[in-house]
Amino acid sequence: MAVEEKRAWSMLVVAIGSYAVYLWLVLGRPEAVALIQAPYVEALLWTVGLSIVVSIAAHIVIAAFSPREANVKDQRDREIHRFGEYVGQSFVVIGGVAGLVLAMAEAAPFWIANAIYLAFVLSSVLGSAVKIVSYRFGFHPW
Repeated sequence: MAVEEKRAWSMLVVAIGSYAVYLWLVLGRPEAVALIQAPYVEALLWTVGLSIVVSIAAHIVIAAFSPREANVKDQRDREIHRFGEYVGQSFVVIGGVAGLVLAMAEAAPFWIANAIYLAFVLSSVLGSAVKIVSYRFGFHPW
């Protein structure tokens, strides 16, 4: 398995895991508290911060176990990375537009923040999935 594919797997696992923890924290609020009143800011900041730290640590571990291959990228690796990033970035745009629409509709900050966070997570998941599929089943540029 290529180092870049391992990195894509780690990003996929970290993104899904951190968002699952975030949902568990926010949805695990007391029953008397409405969802938009849930204390989401601290949970969001902690899960994003920890996912960054875990992602960096995973990349370091992957590089440590594959020292020869850690910094070697061929043309295929670069093209797969670029394609995965392009596909994943579509959700960043969608999240930005969704946040903008929610702000113009004067939605609660809870919904705006969660729409943008979900878009970032979906961007990471989709980008990583595209990279993994490209490595597993072949990459055929347009």
